[in-house]
Amino acid sequence: MRASTFRRLLNLWPPFLINAIRVQSLSDDYREAKVVLRLRPWNRNYVRSQFGGNLFAMVDPFWMLLAMHQLGSDYYVWDKAGTIDFVAPGYEDVYAHFRLEPAVVDELRAATAGGEKVLRWFETEVTTASGKVIAVVRKQLYVRLKPKARAAA
Repeated sequence: MRASTFRRLLNLWPPFLINAIRVQSLSDDYREAKVVLRLRPWNRNYVRSQFGGNLFAMVDPFWMLLAMHQLGSDYYVWDKAGTIDFVAPGYEDVYAHFRLEPAVVDELRAATAGGEKVLRWFETEVTTASGKVIAVVRKQLYVRLKPKARAAA
């Protein structure tokens, strides 16, 4: 699927649409994504800042999606674990930027070539427009070459 179509579908996905999470950009090669979480009256917490669940949700699928598209259908790619460190309250729109470097994709391919599973952590800062860090989210991916691809290699 074309990245532009996928971006539009993600923006219509109910968990994103309802919570004012928007994919601003998704590169044609699925190497890079930019996401914004707009602060709205319905997605604030009790103290009127960004709701922590939405901060995590805005980051949640992207490392897995980028890795899946970069590695291709010969690989299992799953979210394994995730953590979030709340650094400061977010009283405005916040942003996350993801970039899956080609060297990391090559590293994952090499590490899984024999059929071994790989657990790899990725980190994303959630920031304001001015660059103030609101949260740091870490996601761990499980990556493994599928058996049929192992047999072919």
